[in-house]
Amino acid sequence: MKVAGTVRAPGDKSITHRALLLAALGRGVSHVGGALTSLDARSSARVLRQLGATISPLRESGVLTITSRGRFRAPERTLDCGNSGTTTRLLLGLLAAHRFRATLTGDASLRRRPMRRVTLPLAEMGARFEERAGDGLPLTIRGGPLRPIRYAMPVSSAQIKSALLLAGVAGEVEVDLREPSGRSRDHTERLLRAFGYDVVERDGWIEFRPGGRIEPFDIQVPGDPSSAAFLVGASVLAEGGELRIAGVGVNPTRTGFLRVLERMGAPIATEAPDTSFGEPVADLIARPAALRSTEVTAGEIPGLIDEIPMLAVLASRARGETVFRDVGELRVKESDRLGLIAGNLRAVGGRAEVRGDDLHVEGVEHPPRGKVRTAGDHRIAMAFAVLGTLAGARVAIDDMVCAAVSFPGFPATLRRIAARRSR
Repeated sequence: MKVAGTVRAPGDKSITHRALLLAALGRGVSHVGGALTSLDARSSARVLRQLGATISPLRESGVLTITSRGRFRAPERTLDCGNSGTTTRLLLGLLAAHRFRATLTGDASLRRRPMRRVTLPLAEMGARFEERAGDGLPLTIRGGPLRPIRYAMPVSSAQIKSALLLAGVAGEVEVDLREPSGRSRDHTERLLRAFGYDVVERDGWIEFRPGGRIEPFDIQVPGDPSSAAFLVGASVLAEGGELRIAGVGVNPTRTGFLRVLERMGAPIATEAPDTSFGEPVADLIARPAALRSTEVTAGEIPGLIDEIPMLAVLASRARGETVFRDVGELRVKESDRLGLIAGNLRAVGGRAEVRGDDLHVEGVEHPPRGKVRTAGDHRIAMAFAVLGTLAGARVAIDDMVCAAVSFPGFPATLRRIAARRSR
């Protein structure tokens, strides 16, 4: 396979969620261009409509219009968050300051994901919760007046951090947070600063002070770097050519995978730098490369947690053994992502194993051949689809439909860039 030309990644999933949530709090009409139209984004739009916002249909290449009264209304039925952990956890933060009951649920995968990491600190702030299935969904929240919180987070997580910051916004109370290691993505902090909130980092703490105001806004969402990572991966594994991925968000808290790729011998160039609502944006230029192994440290993991499936697939084609340190958090993603990565690499003829919370992947040269089980995990499906583009590969993936959770049209996009051959 040779690659050539220019493609675009779907809109950034994290920013799309946050833009929708904040627009639903701003009294008036907001516009969101370039929004992701995936299943997860549709989950956020669906539950926000139930809470009183008017949101136009999510369509590719369209501009979303969100009209809000400035506060949520009590929902008439259970809020179904689909497969979206981001929708669920960030919404809990906002609901914590609203004086009504709301019950949240999701699909089978989401119902298994832990929620106490968010509900416990929100309870400290004054929200009340009724659990029906232990540490998971469905659960019911009753919000109300909130208290300030100073909280050392048990894990570095943008979802926990954002839920508590958004509770501070809706409840107009101070929030101080410390992450234990590394730095998780900071889209919420950037957006809140744009609305005049005081959000600073001091002595290892993130300090939020109320005083800003969510006004109606217009935003252009950049391309999602986590989705772009799969296109980058396909280009790195290609036999020749060059691929430009236009307009990708290059927020430093999201581009740890690019630094890892550079260590592995695959530097990705950036061109045409710009900014969008405080977020840095650039074109990524990806080319084939001979890969070598590396060690990904625990401190790097929060900044590339979603890219580990793609990096692990690339590591399976690198010279030597690559180690991903302290990646136990992957066990509680949309699936046991850690076990699936290792098991599927072995299933297609690779060498990989989990030792404690570390993932070890040794590179091989023979073509990958075998069956891949996704457990409905979109990032597993896309990573192994990229591996299947290698010459001589025969990789059968049990569910590619799940890729639509974050990258609508991914199989067609992959076929399109894979079909570009020299003549």
